Amino acid sequence: TARDYEEKYPTIVKAIHQENKGHGGAVNTGLAHATGLYFKVVDSDDWLEPEILQKARETGERTGADLVMFAFRSVDELGKQIQVFREELPKDMALTVTEHREIYLTAPCAWNKLYRRAIFAQLRYPEGKLNEDLFLIPKICLQIQKALKLFLAAKTAVFLDDIGYNYLLREGSITKNLNADRNVEILEAFDDILSYFKAQGMFQDYREELCYLTLYHAYLTASVRVLRIDRKHPLLPRFAEYLEHEFPDWRKNRYLDRLGRNRKLLLFLLQRKWYFLIALLFQLKG
Repeated sequence: TARDYEEKYPTIVKAIHQENKGHGGAVNTGLAHATGLYFKVVDSDDWLEPEILQKARETGERTGADLVMFAFRSVDELGKQIQVFREELPKDMALTVTEHREIYLTAPCAWNKLYRRAIFAQLRYPEGKLNEDLFLIPKICLQIQKALKLFLAAKTAVFLDDIGYNYLLREGSITKNLNADRNVEILEAFDDILSYFKAQGMFQDYREELCYLTLYHAYLTASVRVLRIDRKHPLLPRFAEYLEHEFPDWRKNRYLDRLGRNRKLLLFLLQRKWYFLIALLFQLKG
């Protein structure tokens, strides 16, 4: 237990107990008690590779980066590797976030990043979602919101090629976690993101990146999640309307080539509302 680790390593481990405030509340409490230069979030089911924290910290100190990111992999319940996720960006050197806008398009997850704690000064996670671990959608929304705000707060980032994090995918977890109605939260998340960038006076500067992210997460990915459950769900046209309303010129976005062949096909089918073909594709794939 946490108490056991605290007793065994009293100088480096501090166990804190509180009422259940969800994932966001737990992270906020950790931030409130943290005193180190860097901050790291690890989900309860996952694990880090040995020495990755030391290497990430040393890299951060050497380069002065606000964010240190490393590759990660998804694993099954036996620890077998399913897929490795690496970013196609220069490695082991500090990149200025304002000059390398593609950093905003990297995986919006907390687990493959070491943060300089100071960039959390004005940021906290939303609290009160007690069932984040039971549903996929709130977790996705939370990760995207926080990642983009932290990118805006950071000045420099550095990428390591090392695989440092193991993300557990439980058998059947995707189907168990899929709840069509809850996908509306992705629109609420992007309302928050776009409003935040506007409030910071940075919306126009990052409009291309925000457009692509809205297309990818709030339209393409969310639509696929929903139609795999219900091809007639009322959220499907809402996703399309949201994208068209916020970014009517999305078809000219300079990042569209990042989608790749398969996602471009999905986008083509979605635009024509050929939902049955998308469902068939995933049925054949699975």
